[in-house]
Amino acid sequence: MIIEFIDQTNSVDESYLNTINELLIFAAKQENVSEQAEISISFVDDQTIQEINRDYRGMNEPTDVISFALQETVEGEVTIKGDQLPPLNLGDIVISVERTHEQAKTYEHSIKREFGFLALHGFLHLLGYDHIDYDQEQEMFKKQEDILNAFGLLRE
Repeated sequence: MIIEFIDQTNSVDESYLNTINELLIFAAKQENVSEQAEISISFVDDQTIQEINRDYRGMNEPTDVISFALQETVEGEVTIKGDQLPPLNLGDIVISVERTHEQAKTYEHSIKREFGFLALHGFLHLLGYDHIDYDQEQEMFKKQEDILNAFGLLRE
């Protein structure tokens, strides 16, 4: 899987980016995602993610992670046909660096683990997982914990 990182804060340590990259490639293999699939992950501040949350979700408050899935079909959308399909772009993930640091402290685990958790959470949304109702939430959260544990990114 190809992951493009965009650090608008110029503050995310390269070791965290490497961990996220390895984790999401591991998760993609677990979920049978094509090696040619592409995603982008942007790291922003609270003000930026609040604006995104307001504009796209109608919630005028900062959040920790937002995903924009590009593989969801919309009514009336034209289907691409033929052998020359473009690379599979799953979508974009936006992570608040400030929230990551705050939540790592609140949950008493490493910043690396929180970045990994949020990136994986966003990635699973791109794959169609959600937590709108109880059953979906249980499935998604179990999937997150299983992948994080199998990868070795434990709560420390």
